[in-house]
Amino acid sequence: MFTSSALGASAMPVESIIEPLGECIVAMPNRHDEEAGDRRCPERTVLGRVASIMEAFNGGQQVLSLGDLSECTGLPKSTLHRLADQLCQVGWVERDPGGYRVGMRLFELGTLAVEGNRLQEAAFPHLQALATKTGMSAQLGILDQAEVVYLERIVVGQFRLPTRRGGRKPAYCTALGKAIAAFDDEAIRLVTSSGMPRKTANTITEPLALRRELNRVREVGVAFDRGEAYEELVCVAAPIRGSGRAIGAVSVTGPAGRMRWGMASEAVRNTAVAIWNASFRCRSAGPRT
Repeated sequence: MFTSSALGASAMPVESIIEPLGECIVAMPNRHDEEAGDRRCPERTVLGRVASIMEAFNGGQQVLSLGDLSECTGLPKSTLHRLADQLCQVGWVERDPGGYRVGMRLFELGTLAVEGNRLQEAAFPHLQALATKTGMSAQLGILDQAEVVYLERIVVGQFRLPTRRGGRKPAYCTALGKAIAAFDDEAIRLVTSSGMPRKTANTITEPLALRRELNRVREVGVAFDRGEAYEELVCVAAPIRGSGRAIGAVSVTGPAGRMRWGMASEAVRNTAVAIWNASFRCRSAGPRT
């Protein structure tokens, strides 16, 4: 987290100097004026300075030296050096022999946003059909590191889900997370090496046991959450994929007593295929104009 004290960002107070009778009296800065100045000049804030650094890479040069950044942003090199170090730590910027370049983490986040929007658009009508067919809530998710990000959900009936659009849950105890991670060796490593605290009596907390579970998901193409995140909720999910890694997963969720496992498994498999085909058509069509 960036803070003004940590990054060397400081407000520049406006001082009024009055010299009656040869004495120098310095007036205290008006806080409201200072805050209004920050609102008018966002580059004075830490976030504004970070934004100006990232926007400097919007030109033709892939690598910018500290001098280049100073010229583009108007910030002193000492401030830039501190901010660039912080940006390197979070992966938004990477060091290069010639200076700095945009980091892979920022590229990943941008790709996640673009692909997530396309996937959500392609999946929505199929999620509605899945919820109608099964009488249970349907959800769409993608994997970000060791967490599931919920892109969309269709809630059926009065049962309240403890998830929300844009929310996150650990992948190890969710059917969506397991369905995606099972087809990505790096994702398996991330998920099994992250903390796996017990949520319920059914939670898988041992990495070896989770690996066995993910191997089974790979074999049958369906993942289950048997009350592993919430005791009263169960879930069936299928990966959205062709022959490689999954780009996401689709699930049905509801109370354990209402789940028809066989029917739900077939339904999410068919829906995942339909979403994959629809998503492929969206990607082939390219961006809208």
